[in-house]
Amino acid sequence: MTSEIISKCGYRCDLCPAYEPNITSEEDKEAMCAAWDKYMGIVVKPEQIKPCPGCQASKEPPDKECPVRPCAAEKGIENCAHCPQFGCEKLVARMSFVDQVVKDPSSIPQPDYNRFIRPFRGEDNLKAIRGSLAD
Repeated sequence: MTSEIISKCGYRCDLCPAYEPNITSEEDKEAMCAAWDKYMGIVVKPEQIKPCPGCQASKEPPDKECPVRPCAAEKGIENCAHCPQFGCEKLVARMSFVDQVVKDPSSIPQPDYNRFIRPFRGEDNLKAIRGSLAD
């Protein structure tokens, strides 16, 4: 079992359907694209999917537009939970991405939610980490 890998913005890389180890076939890419379209309104073609090494990896991840990764790297922090400016505008859009695009999460079947939505619940992950730092 893979241990949790938390991205700079709180996404769960280890659960993400675009994470390199999670893409084992073209069918994985097709399922991801279909789910993202159905639940998030994001249209991506399977051939556009570039397996992501995760933003904690030394390689550059596919999302070159992410404002969070360079900021966290510049500050030398593992993820935004460790930042004194937690909740800054760079993070807010990323952290609440699911809430912005998924209108009714309760309508999503649990297996699909776990596979295609849960990895992007960054706010939940970062708040849990911040809570453990306060202890």
